[in-house]
Amino acid sequence: MAPVSSEPSELEGLVRSATGGDAEAVHALVLAIQDDVYGLALRMLWRPQDAEDATQEILVKVVTHLSSYRGESAFSTWVFRIAKNHLLDCKKGIAEQLEVSFEAFAEHLASNVGAGGEPTIADGQRAAASGDAVQPLVAEEMKLSCTQGMLLCLDREHRIAYLLGEVLGVSGEAAASILELAEPAYRKRLSRARTRMRSFMAESCGLVAESAPCRCERRVPSAIHEGIVRPDRLRFAGHAVRGGGRPSLFARMRDDVEEMHRVVDVFRSAPDYAAPPAVAARVRAIFTARSAASSDH
Repeated sequence: MAPVSSEPSELEGLVRSATGGDAEAVHALVLAIQDDVYGLALRMLWRPQDAEDATQEILVKVVTHLSSYRGESAFSTWVFRIAKNHLLDCKKGIAEQLEVSFEAFAEHLASNVGAGGEPTIADGQRAAASGDAVQPLVAEEMKLSCTQGMLLCLDREHRIAYLLGEVLGVSGEAAASILELAEPAYRKRLSRARTRMRSFMAESCGLVAESAPCRCERRVPSAIHEGIVRPDRLRFAGHAVRGGGRPSLFARMRDDVEEMHRVVDVFRSAPDYAAPPAVAARVRAIFTARSAASSDH
């Protein structure tokens, strides 16, 4: 989807055609917006299956309410507002039900890293779980899983504000519109989320602070033992990304920037996740069935 500050003429044309009832335009519009919706849903909900289900439901709401879009804001702002309403109200998935806090997360990380920076899991268990060498792709899975978990430490309202403002780079004006807040209220919410995330990562995350004890590679053995990471089924590192390729590991991390920028880069270095192809197909089938039912009446 285009940045919320501007819309390409092609997307505007699709919106007009889809609003007029063109089924092919509706399908093309779904394909144009599904990755952005899915990317937000995945970061909000953690579990890909939950994100896929939420994305389908959001897209159905979008295509069935196209006639209510008046063009008073960018179309992408309107779509994100629908997504926001759904994601704030939807039932909590397994990961969110744990209701982990930054304090509990920090304690968990500390309990799994010894004084020498090594996981406290026994050597025999470590070898059985993952072998002596940690594969780069498994280390990336650890990083992505952990950063997704950090997001869950924020409540939903602060989480989505942080994602829009820091991770997705949405302008303050557009983000406030999406969240249906006055800009000062949005900025205050974003500032609280940013401060909490920065404080936690400065104390606990080795990607941000060299003094922090946790390192992705060192966390892998205990994470495998706990079932958080499964080398045979990578949730995030093996996920489809836009363009069909894979980003280089930690490609967007910069070691020479200020700590605050390092925190943001940890999240922005995550892959540009693509929605599973089945999502658009299911939305199209639902729209087609509803259109057929309407014509019969």
